[in-house]
Amino acid sequence: MKKLFLLLTALTLACRAPAAAADKKLTVVATVFPAYDWVRVILGERAEQVRLKLLFDNGVDLHSYQPTVNDMIMVSSCDLFIGVGGASNSALSGAVGKDVAVIDLLASLGESAREEVPAAGETSEHRHHDHAHEEPELDEHVWLSLRHAQRFCRLIAEKLAALDPEGAPLYRANAAAYIAQLQALDGEYAAMAASAKRRTVVFADRFPFIYMTEDYGLEHYAAFRGCSAESEASFKTVAVLAGKVKELDLPAVLVLENSDRKIAATVLRTAGGRERKIVAMNSMQSCTARDLERGVTYLSIMQDNLAALREALD
Repeated sequence: MKKLFLLLTALTLACRAPAAAADKKLTVVATVFPAYDWVRVILGERAEQVRLKLLFDNGVDLHSYQPTVNDMIMVSSCDLFIGVGGASNSALSGAVGKDVAVIDLLASLGESAREEVPAAGETSEHRHHDHAHEEPELDEHVWLSLRHAQRFCRLIAEKLAALDPEGAPLYRANAAAYIAQLQALDGEYAAMAASAKRRTVVFADRFPFIYMTEDYGLEHYAAFRGCSAESEASFKTVAVLAGKVKELDLPAVLVLENSDRKIAATVLRTAGGRERKIVAMNSMQSCTARDLERGVTYLSIMQDNLAALREALD
């Protein structure tokens, strides 16, 4: 299938070559919304001179994405490709053209990249049995750290500056101003975590927030790993989560933005006791073109996540 994609890509590009040559605009392709939004901000006044495309713009989850022929063509012919890296981008790796500048967010972290963390109720024997023949999988949700976001924005600004020297001063200035906003919001998160009544969250869902919780020294218990495709929690998992909710007297359990909340409701019923809330945090894995039209931004979502986290810890 991958070879077929590449063959179709090559044939289609050959047909489109004259049109591409006539178009002087830079083309930047980002796989996920956070990277798209960072580029948008850094481009600033030069946005009209750059074609910016969000690849995952139809709400498809990062982990279930399958590239179309048009996606492969776009990736092979763009000037700058910004991908998360890891297993989720493997389907696109062979399509990237040899002259395309690439930013691999996960690879850029080096030793700061983290392996996926075990789910609640997952024993070491279970982990060994299920993953005995696999390499440790890195958690791909790197954009959920405001501190990593600052690094990524510097990297994006420098790549754009190299591709478009005329715009370099603007890109660097815009990145610096935006990074100051990221630093300010990071400070709000740190202050919230330092003053919170609790240091632990329970996530009745997949857990893509390991980079965020590590930034602020928070502990967590979750139903599933960050990149897991599972949707049915075991009795043991529910029992562990409910036990932590009760033991720590947590005011809320957390879920992802598109959760059906069934596991969370079961956890709360099992925990019993006082009334508790189910609060959603946004992982930004399923943002759509409609979200862009509504003016949703990386900063606005991270501000909402701060409010949700505060509610779960106080």
